[in-house]
Amino acid sequence: MSRPIAAALLLVALTASCAPPGDVGVHAGHSSSGGFAGTAIQHPYPLPDQAFTDTAGRRFTPAADADRAITLVFFGYTHCPDVCNVVLANIASALRRVDAPVREQVEMVFITTDPDRDTPTVVRGYLDRFDPAYVGLTAPLPTVKAAAASLNIAYAGTEPSTDGGYGVSHGTQVTAFRDGTARVVWSAEMPVKDLRSDLARLAALPS
Repeated sequence: MSRPIAAALLLVALTASCAPPGDVGVHAGHSSSGGFAGTAIQHPYPLPDQAFTDTAGRRFTPAADADRAITLVFFGYTHCPDVCNVVLANIASALRRVDAPVREQVEMVFITTDPDRDTPTVVRGYLDRFDPAYVGLTAPLPTVKAAAASLNIAYAGTEPSTDGGYGVSHGTQVTAFRDGTARVVWSAEMPVKDLRSDLARLAALPS
């Protein structure tokens, strides 16, 4: 990835975090490149090769087991008070609005940043609120952090919340892969119409 794009994504990751209300807001924008509404990745990188556990208790390694042409990867957690819910809902809305041949090529992968609370059962119940087809993954925190780092996703750790619990500060961008290679990154505020157009563009790319 070029230095300007990497720096921009790091800024998004540090400022567009998911944390207890009032602690971290989401104000990052996005730039157009390569015909995408999101940020096109000039120096692509692969899907994470770390091993996770999916919500059915099976081993799942994104680089080996993601079996659709388009894989979307998002890091979040089920106790997230705001941003994670918006991102997952917007992706679900975009997927409902694309043509069926495009939808059939897409797999949405959610990786929890809070494995202490997010068991496979908890993750499954959470994701089903948005789309039962979403893939949910858990792993020990070092594995999660390594996978996030491989996609330039920041993980800043936990912060106490006013209710006595804690929030998890993490990057909120979605990385879209085509045939296992990262092609575009979307910020948390990406409009549904732009997600839809980018999904169609990804589906039209040659294999």
